[in-house]
Amino acid sequence: MIILIAPEGDISNEIDKLNQLFKAGVACFHLRKPKKNYQEHCHYLNQIDRKYHNRIVVHSFHELINNFDLKGIHFPEQRRQNFIKDVGTYYSQLNMKNKTVSSSFHKIAMLKNCPFVFDYHFLSPVFSSISKQGYKGRGFNVNQIHKKVIGMGGVTVENLIEFKRLGFQGVGVLGSIWNSKEPVNIFKKMKDQWNTSTK
Repeated sequence: MIILIAPEGDISNEIDKLNQLFKAGVACFHLRKPKKNYQEHCHYLNQIDRKYHNRIVVHSFHELINNFDLKGIHFPEQRRQNFIKDVGTYYSQLNMKNKTVSSSFHKIAMLKNCPFVFDYHFLSPVFSSISKQGYKGRGFNVNQIHKKVIGMGGVTVENLIEFKRLGFQGVGVLGSIWNSKEPVNIFKKMKDQWNTSTK
């Protein structure tokens, strides 16, 4: 499972590249644009081919799920605590039927002890980040964790097998794709490599 994360700041021809990546097989895209407001999120989504909306997970403005046919919602670490305290009330405001719920973690202990089991859990940084300077990898091993864990941080074509060895059931990729001059080709190589390593 390869999850594509949006670049935090907009890049040149981002939407065109994203539509091409969806066409190439991106099955899950996390829309993480912390500096964009609600209307800017709507504008972003409206530029994406509607047939791909059901592959998109939003990090901010979860109410977008009521107006767009999205895949699910994601909780950054700092928002997770408030959500867990009152899940029922939070869900009552959203159209969550057949939607995914995920969250981010940066410590194995917090992931293990989290009382709410998400559909999948981001854990980072596994290796030193490509997109964030100074974000040092911690080499997490999750083979003993009985939850679906997606590794993030320093994901490349070359180290995908190492993520698998460390027990991750997928990877979240950002820098390797968006910093590349050929993002579609890099994604295809990652997809092929991951599928080969999981057979």
